[in-house]
Amino acid sequence: MIRYIRRAAALCLLLLAALLVNAGRVMVVEAGSLNDDAANRRIAISRYAQPRGEILVDGKPVTGSRDSGQQLRWERTYRRGPLYAPLTGHASQTYGTTLVENAEDAVLAGTEPMLAPLPLLKGLTRGREPGGDVVTTVRASMQETAFRGLDGKRGAVVAVEPATGRILALVSSPSYDPGELSGTGPGVREAWERLNSAPDKPMLNRALRQTYPPGSTFKIVTAAAALDAGVVRDVDAPTDTPDPFLLPGTRQVLPNEAEGCGDASLAYALQWSCNTVMAGLGVEVGLTEMVDAVERFGFNDTALRVPSWVARSTFDRDMSPDQLALSSIGQFDTTATPLQMAMVAAAVANNGEIARPHLVDRTTTSGGATVERTARRVHRQAMNPSTALRLQELMVRAVKDGTGKNAAIPGARVGGKTGTAQHGFGNTGTPYAWFIAWAQGEGSARPAVAVAVVVEDAEDSRTDISGGGSAAPIAKAVMEEALRLEAAGRR
Repeated sequence: MIRYIRRAAALCLLLLAALLVNAGRVMVVEAGSLNDDAANRRIAISRYAQPRGEILVDGKPVTGSRDSGQQLRWERTYRRGPLYAPLTGHASQTYGTTLVENAEDAVLAGTEPMLAPLPLLKGLTRGREPGGDVVTTVRASMQETAFRGLDGKRGAVVAVEPATGRILALVSSPSYDPGELSGTGPGVREAWERLNSAPDKPMLNRALRQTYPPGSTFKIVTAAAALDAGVVRDVDAPTDTPDPFLLPGTRQVLPNEAEGCGDASLAYALQWSCNTVMAGLGVEVGLTEMVDAVERFGFNDTALRVPSWVARSTFDRDMSPDQLALSSIGQFDTTATPLQMAMVAAAVANNGEIARPHLVDRTTTSGGATVERTARRVHRQAMNPSTALRLQELMVRAVKDGTGKNAAIPGARVGGKTGTAQHGFGNTGTPYAWFIAWAQGEGSARPAVAVAVVVEDAEDSRTDISGGGSAAPIAKAVMEEALRLEAAGRR
């Protein structure tokens, strides 16, 4: 009898061991595939079982959560959704997450281990912390000013603090309400289809993800390359550039919109935006040194995150001399995001150094304790400090008595550069209006803001479409607000 009991006990132990091995296999080996299985509703149910953390602007949440009473319980809501969509993105139960909602998803969803009181023990527990918050660098009044300035026109505005890289405004227009995509059901699917099929592409983040020919705003980069390479030593000296300028190796003549560009100096060329001078300087610098100089500003960089990914701004590494001439004035295949051109202005304002741009100041627990803070980091040294100082002077001239007069701010030091970028088949499309600038308040030790504005569909007549006419007033309003905030902070 005892022998049979022992056999039964041994069999039970064997079965128990097999059960433990199978449980371990499921929990360790197959856990990932089971979690990713589309039929596993538990993951989705768990994800939406509690409210999502908030995204804050100026200390106030621009997001929220709504109890839907459904199986996927908590849905995302947005306060003034179209205004802040270019930074928040959407958090949809049907279509996933984008932008900050995506980049900081672990914090917002409460799955980030550092949210736990004892992070090292987080993996041993099955509990989930309340969603943490994301504090952005955006200033509400500057965001509103930029959004109002575009007034629904296709385009974008980016404003950064040159010394720190903090993104103070990030606007893409036209925009959309991400709350339309938050839940499930036919209404969400209809909104998705409508937004994605809209001809003006409201879900396209033009500030970070759209590249444009930068036109004459790119001449600041070419000027920096010429000064750093020693091709230009005296900014007021004649450049020996003919007008009209014959593109090297071709019979194509490059025209100027401005007068007096023949043999003009670099200072005059930037003040009045002479194509011929800047194209000639680009050719004289040469392809290798131009590529090196341009990439110091961040062109051709595929790794930039703010923390959302940013489209690559491009400058070809292999070009003929005539193509190099056109690229040196921001045409041919040269493209840039508005963020990239704001970084160009910031490099000049910050003595040649580009601080890494970022949208998130810090992340916190739901109770406000800091989880991680974004430290200031040097992104690139775009040019020599002496070159930046000379370019500051030339950009100030362009605003005081040049193409950028519409950006002048009484009592402030403002430097800017206009741009009108041709595009479309045979350059027949309505030109894009560009303006990049920086501003320094009276009594301030350094510039407070650098800004880039692009307007795709300026409504002026073709002869009047220019960065100075369409984009500069928007940049001026944003810079004025930045200076006001800076002055208020000193009181």
